[in-house]
Amino acid sequence: MTVTKPTVKGFGFDPSESEHYFQVSLSSKSGDVHITEHMSWEKGVWDTKIRAVKADTDERLRVILSHEKWDAIADAVKNEFNRRLRKMDITGGNWKAQGLTPLSRLFGKELVLLAWAIEDADPGRVHTAIMNWLGLTPEERWWLFTMTNAATGQAIYGKNIGWRKAVRYALTENPISASQPEQRVGLISKMDKIDSGKKTSKQNQQGLLTQYTM
Repeated sequence: MTVTKPTVKGFGFDPSESEHYFQVSLSSKSGDVHITEHMSWEKGVWDTKIRAVKADTDERLRVILSHEKWDAIADAVKNEFNRRLRKMDITGGNWKAQGLTPLSRLFGKELVLLAWAIEDADPGRVHTAIMNWLGLTPEERWWLFTMTNAATGQAIYGKNIGWRKAVRYALTENPISASQPEQRVGLISKMDKIDSGKKTSKQNQQGLLTQYTM
């Protein structure tokens, strides 16, 4: 019996498995890069589009990066995602030079977390952010995205406040080693201290923890 492989788009996005996905939008070689989150998929709807949203205040827009900062992280992110896709015997992806590149919901969460960390950071800190991001497990990235997205997930309205601000400080400091879990625990606990502007009940946080892979 022949097993048909799923039709995967971009980086690991299989609409038959889940219609929850993210998109990276590049409009030109110098224009800003948009990353958006979507909850439904319609075949062919994005084929001729370059932007997924028209307004920076659209609730689906998670982050806007300068092209310079996007270029600084694009290869590292591609290599990380394709490494994991190969382990699952799934074809890897490439970023479109112009237009929309879809990502699976989990890859999208990880990418947005890194983008949040560098959006307002000094360019000299981008490499440190990449190393910190790589030092986290995927599960830790998903958790941090969920906690940050809950209150400060919109690209404009959530910028530079609460968990969003804490992500930047935490991921642009000294590199975290993947082989030293105590460093990663310290990073997450440090974010609670940095985030003095937002108070979330313990009950709400526990509820979010059970949903971070949804």
